[in-house]
Amino acid sequence: MSSRLSALQMPTNQDLDPAQLRAAFGVFPTGVVAVAAEVDGRLVGLAASSFTSVSLDPPLVSFSIANTSKTWPDLRRSRHLGVTILAEHHGDVCRQLAGPVEHRFDDVPTTTTADGAVTLDEGLARFDCTVYREVEAGDHTIVLLLLHGVDAGADAADAASPLLFHRSGFGSMSH
Repeated sequence: MSSRLSALQMPTNQDLDPAQLRAAFGVFPTGVVAVAAEVDGRLVGLAASSFTSVSLDPPLVSFSIANTSKTWPDLRRSRHLGVTILAEHHGDVCRQLAGPVEHRFDDVPTTTTADGAVTLDEGLARFDCTVYREVEAGDHTIVLLLLHGVDAGADAADAASPLLFHRSGFGSMSH
């Protein structure tokens, strides 16, 4: 196998075209989550397609956020953050969470904990978290979150499929 790989004409790091790189990253589907909190009396949130489980002990999850995000500096000030795994029917909600700040939660049923974590009521799973660590990673920051509470939602057999981001669009898993 190594001889086959060495035969490929792989470009060096300096030769990587951002558009080609984005297209290559896009062939791998990722789940989509909402990350939200109440900050200074208002709901603040964003959609992230880089969510993953990290560790059971301690219980950690992560997502990545662009360093240019205007939302993350406000969101990270909350004592707790809510993370909601979005369902296949949340495509419009996801686009809304990426839209104008003042309308991100219009007509979206949410629950806010006493510590300020905000989750979407119709999510497949909901987590109450705090920031455990932030790791600089190029033009993004990897945010590690420590879990304090979890709601796995409805019976897994009856649950909808998760919303997926794939090739710059939304989709779902086919069973």
